[in-house]
Amino acid sequence: MNKKTKTWVISGVAAIAILGGGGYYFANSYMGNNVDIEQVLPASTAASTTDAGTGTAVVNEAASAEQLNGDWTISEGSKVYFSVTTSQETVNFVDEQVSGTWTIHVDDASQMKADGQIEMSGIDSGNGQRDGHVKEADFFDVSTHPQATFKATSFEGVPTEWTAGQTADFKMSGTLTVKGVEKEVTFDAKAAYENDQVLLSATTMVTFEDFGMKNPHSVVLSTENDIQVQLELKLSK
Repeated sequence: MNKKTKTWVISGVAAIAILGGGGYYFANSYMGNNVDIEQVLPASTAASTTDAGTGTAVVNEAASAEQLNGDWTISEGSKVYFSVTTSQETVNFVDEQVSGTWTIHVDDASQMKADGQIEMSGIDSGNGQRDGHVKEADFFDVSTHPQATFKATSFEGVPTEWTAGQTADFKMSGTLTVKGVEKEVTFDAKAAYENDQVLLSATTMVTFEDFGMKNPHSVVLSTENDIQVQLELKLSK
C-alpha cells in the first residue's frame, strides 16, 4: 500500500468513525419508549355481570337518550397519544393538556359535533432531549403553532342505545390541524357510558409528510413516515 492510498484509507476510517459515532449518539438519545398508553374504556364490556353476594346475573341497564344527549366537556384524566415506529421500536408520546367539548345526540347523529385541542408544549415522551427536538421548527414548531386542534364534521354508526359498561363502535370524521396545516381524517372510535361519564377511545393514522415534516432518521436509526394518533378522553356534563 503506497502512502497516498494509506492516507485515503485513514481518512475514510475517520469519516466513518465521526458519522457512525454521531449516529449512535443520536440513536441513543432518541431510543427508548418510556410511555405506556393508558386506555379509559372499562376492562370488561360483558353484557351482564354476576352479583358477588347472590351469584345471580345482573343485566347492565341501557343508558337513556336523556343521559347521553347534551353538551359534554373533556375533563381531567384525558390524554392524547401519538406513536412513531423506528427501526428499533415504537415510541409513544403523551399530552395531558387536552381541552374541548362534545355534543351528543344519539337520536340524530347529524346534530353531533366535537371540538378539541392540545397544548403542544405538553408533549412528553419521557426523554427531554427528544421532546425538545420534536418541538423545534423542523417538526411541530411549538413556539409558532402552540396548539393542535380537531373539529369533527360527521359521525357514522352511532348507536341509538348504549348499554352501561359496553362499548359503542362508530366512526368520527373531521379536520385535524397541526402546524397550521389542515388534514381530513377519520377516527375509529369506541365509547362507553360509565359512572356519569362518557369514555372515548379513538385512533387514526397520519404521516409526517401530511404536515410538511420529514420523518427523523440518522445513519443508524430510521423512523417510519406514519404517526398513529390516539384519543383517550373522559367527558363530563
